[in-house]
Amino acid sequence: MALIHMVDIVKTYDMGAELVHALSGATVDINENEYVAIMGPSGSGKSTLMNIIGCLDTPTSGLYTFGGENVSEMDDNELADIRNRKIGFVFQTFNLLPRSTALHNVELPLVYAGLSSHDRRERAEEALDAVGLGDRMTHKPNELSGGQRQRVAIARALVNDPSIILADEPTGNLDSKTGIEIMQLFHELHRRGNTMILVTHEEDIAAHAHRIVRLFDGKIVADEKVDNPTTYEAATV
Repeated sequence: MALIHMVDIVKTYDMGAELVHALSGATVDINENEYVAIMGPSGSGKSTLMNIIGCLDTPTSGLYTFGGENVSEMDDNELADIRNRKIGFVFQTFNLLPRSTALHNVELPLVYAGLSSHDRRERAEEALDAVGLGDRMTHKPNELSGGQRQRVAIARALVNDPSIILADEPTGNLDSKTGIEIMQLFHELHRRGNTMILVTHEEDIAAHAHRIVRLFDGKIVADEKVDNPTTYEAATV
């Protein structure tokens, strides 16, 4: 059974004067430990698809199961539970608390999960070590470079041991050198067994994935294997 199973996903938005069809019958399966890029121009529906995959939104119609659970019929509390337990998010803008240390930012999902202070700290330290920031735990975001801030965001995504890492334009606010370092880290996380889903409009970033799903006007127009994905002999983490 696929980890993510979507059949005929439709999403419409009532904009008052018109009905906007963001997705028009998207069908896709993503298996455990796949590395998939979702691509498409602005307005293609890729952000809507990402929001539905990430349980940030629900489809207007269609079937979506995540790990065998029917997500398409869940209420807000059930969706929040799935997000916290099974999905790690990495955003273009990092979404870090500016006055909190790297350690506290990474601990935050564990607060919602109800872990003790000791367990939160231990797991957050492990996650920061895993992304190469063991020596930056007490630094606040404004004391870190853009690449380091994104690593904190990735550590936060990892701390709950999620089923998937869902990354939305993760190199969009980074220079090319730092972007390569983040993609090296993603390559290493995939090698360790994480399921990676990358939303991007950049072909060179999508080339790191092993499969590319392309959207246009709310429809999946291509689903192709990447013959020679960009890889690294030794990821620096």
